[in-house]
Amino acid sequence: MANDQRKRSFQVRKMTYAALYLAIAMVLPFVTGQIPEIGAMLCPMHIPALLCGFMCGWPWGCAVGFIAPLLRSVLFGMPALFPTAVAMAFELAAYGGFAGLLYRLLPRRNWTVYPVLVIAMVLGRLVWGAAHLVIAGMTGSPFTVALFLAGAVTNALPGIILQLVLIPLLVIAMEKAGLSLNE
Repeated sequence: MANDQRKRSFQVRKMTYAALYLAIAMVLPFVTGQIPEIGAMLCPMHIPALLCGFMCGWPWGCAVGFIAPLLRSVLFGMPALFPTAVAMAFELAAYGGFAGLLYRLLPRRNWTVYPVLVIAMVLGRLVWGAAHLVIAGMTGSPFTVALFLAGAVTNALPGIILQLVLIPLLVIAMEKAGLSLNE
């Protein structure tokens, strides 16, 4: 009986953390939007999706990543629902899912945060490109390698740098504080 209560309590904590990451994904773009030159380039919704994956596990990271851009689009009109939020939903789901899965599978060492993060970011960008390719095929609009590189790398470079610096620091600090629920 006590073991069932612990499992339920653990799941409630995961759900609460995931809700917090989703709330951060709703609010963070307002903060970065105050920097007009690079606000959107900082990719603010990517950070909570990745952190949720690392801290709560792949199912929660995947869910928060998928829901965040769609919900934000419906509530605030940004990003535009189609095609931007739809493609972002698959990208951020991949971020949270791969970060959570790889972080669970690899040994828990501070250095493993970096390869997990890089792999999740690369796979997420590839999923974003695949989503845009499917959308382009459905709508008859072009999606070239140049457009992929511009959207996935060039325009997102400030966000990529921010994620590579900030996420490992946050994950390591939260691990030390005992806040990880990725088991």
